[in-house]
Amino acid sequence: MAAARMLSARSALRLVALLLGVFAAGQCTEHVPLLMWTSDGFSLPSQSDPAAGHSVSMSELQSYLNTAFRSTPHNVLLFLQDKLSVDDFTKYAGVFGNKQGSAFPNLESTLQSSSSLLLPSVCSMVSSSLPMLLQDELNTSPLYMDPDMLAQLRLNASVPALLIFSLPYSSSGADMMSVKEVLSGNDEMIGQVLRIMGSQSVPYTAIYTALRPSRLMEEVIPDVHSVGARSLLQYRHEGSPAPYPPVEFKERGSACILLWAKNLTVSEYRSGRWERHNLSPKTFGEGVSPKLEGSFCNATHSRLVLNYEDILGYRSFKLIFVMSQRHYKVSARRWFTMDQVQLEYDRKTASFNGSRGIYAPAEYSYRCHSVTSFRYPLLTPRSAKDNANDWRISFDDFQIQGFNVTGKEFSYASDCAGFFTPGIWMGLLISALMVLLLTYGLHMIMQLHTMDRFDDPKGPAISVPQSE
Repeated sequence: MAAARMLSARSALRLVALLLGVFAAGQCTEHVPLLMWTSDGFSLPSQSDPAAGHSVSMSELQSYLNTAFRSTPHNVLLFLQDKLSVDDFTKYAGVFGNKQGSAFPNLESTLQSSSSLLLPSVCSMVSSSLPMLLQDELNTSPLYMDPDMLAQLRLNASVPALLIFSLPYSSSGADMMSVKEVLSGNDEMIGQVLRIMGSQSVPYTAIYTALRPSRLMEEVIPDVHSVGARSLLQYRHEGSPAPYPPVEFKERGSACILLWAKNLTVSEYRSGRWERHNLSPKTFGEGVSPKLEGSFCNATHSRLVLNYEDILGYRSFKLIFVMSQRHYKVSARRWFTMDQVQLEYDRKTASFNGSRGIYAPAEYSYRCHSVTSFRYPLLTPRSAKDNANDWRISFDDFQIQGFNVTGKEFSYASDCAGFFTPGIWMGLLISALMVLLLTYGLHMIMQLHTMDRFDDPKGPAISVPQSE
């Protein structure tokens, strides 16, 4: 996109026009703005202006980042604010000639003197995933910083660095000046960081966005949907995507395998970085019918095969879930396990083992908020030499059932979250320690004995024989 001077009067009017269509119908109902700029001497690749009401998706943002980092510095400054909306710029920025009242003087001057990009409507779920996207793109771990820490850090222009600065946001109802003061403080922090980078002569690429919007344009209208056995009560202001039916494989006219996920993502390591592809649009949604050739199920084994084309440059691509069920004498019941998740791409295979952590009673379904192969992994490469070491798999809000399926509904879900969470264990240990101290104190008090003889100040002193 052409360089955006968003804090000028002309840009402010343009933002208002774009805002009219930001909350159009779609899967994402929460949107935040995103600003991106570079240091002097570098320029961002041109990008056509987004259509009014268009919300930037994960794949679109990732595609642009892939293109941008070919020519921009790999020292990235990510200013991640708690909340932010386009309205904050039109209300608190120096628009319509009111430069003295601007809450963003440093940001305004920076955008006017550098190559910049404005995306007024980015899905908040995409902005929340931005640290992970940048981490994969730069192949480096993030550092959470503040200006004082940055002043002591010596960066190398040839070594990628991802520096994340967390910014607050305040909305106190009637006292709207407090919001402006917080935004002004955030702008001063941004200016301080940019001055430090300039003093060290380190080129950089900066991004300013938020985790969620500060203002919601839609009314809170509850929508109740039923997908399989799950009853989803969602509110439009929560940014939850509209639910869709699970993938269903039928054997002899009756369903025997069900699969549902909010997100299915695969990544391959190429040329020193991870290239990501989201399989969800080709797997779930209204009117989407994935090809399931090669799938089968019986009393002891199930295999769900999702067939794709043109994924990450591979003409043939398959995502395979291999499951089995057997009787365990220790628990005296049958359990099903997801033994492997396989990727088959142009006659090559990458296999991940999953049976250690992905299991449930045979009559239940299995559900987990996150199933990945790289962050708290439940999926691990089959061996050190397997092709799976060059791949990453990530499933969000994942649910699967490979046996005892009745109709189109999931059975009761066995969740991967354990009953005794770290918080519960901490509470139990502290309670036990307090009970132990109380018991010891009561025991010591019970050992105290009152004196049975007392001195009379008017009489002779008590003489206690040594034999007593």
